[in-house]
Formats: sequence, C-alpha cells, structure tokens
Amino acid sequence: MFYQINTLTLMASPSGEGGGGGLMQLAPFLLIMVVFYFFMIRPQAKKAKTAKQFKNTIGKGDKIVTIGGVHGKIIEVKDNVFIIDVGGNNRLTIEKSAISMELTKSVQGEGSSSAKAEDLPQLVK
Repeated sequence: MFYQINTLTLMASPSGEGGGGGLMQLAPFLLIMVVFYFFMIRPQAKKAKTAKQFKNTIGKGDKIVTIGGVHGKIIEVKDNVFIIDVGGNNRLTIEKSAISMELTKSVQGEGSSSAKAEDLPQLVK
C-alpha cells in the first residue's frame, strides 16, 4: 500500500507548473496536421484546380485523349459534353470529365515522351 501512494506522489505534477503542459502535448499533433496539409491536401487541391481549368479551356478543333484511351477531335461543345470525331466519320458523345489530355501540336512538341525511330538505338541481329 505504501508503494502505491509513493508512486502516485511521484506522478503528480510539481506545484509550480500550471496548465502549460497541455499545449506541449498537443504540439506534435498540430505539427503533423500542418505537414499533412502542405504535403497532401494542398497539392491535391492545386492539381484539381488545374484539371478543372484545363477542361474549361478545351474547345472546338482540339485533339484530345479520353481516360479510356480514345483519340479524337472535338467537333461540338455543349454544357457538360463534347462530341468528338474518332475517324471514319464516327462520332462519340463524351463527358468533359472523361478527358485525359490534349494532343495539339504545341503540347506534343513540348512534353512528348514517345521516341522517334531514328532516336532509338539500332538493335544488333
């Protein structure tokens, strides 16, 4: 019994400290929340804003790729849909949210990752 009372006495805070310990206990959690915001939430919000702006700037005549991999050229723009020509006089109606990227000459020239045949190393047979 004496051991338990002695342990409780040691665990009690000194009489000089007030409520400052509570804030120090919350500091690591607040730091984690701030880091989580700057590394996870903020970049995702920027990416969503850029994607929305991209989809609103696409217009008639632009060549696009859908999220399903269908290539086509926009021939008509409506509220939330595009009508695209996919070749052979075939037309598809797609949602604006289904567009993955634009394939205009300016975009293809800047960031194209596909290599040309002359850029590839020659294979030895």
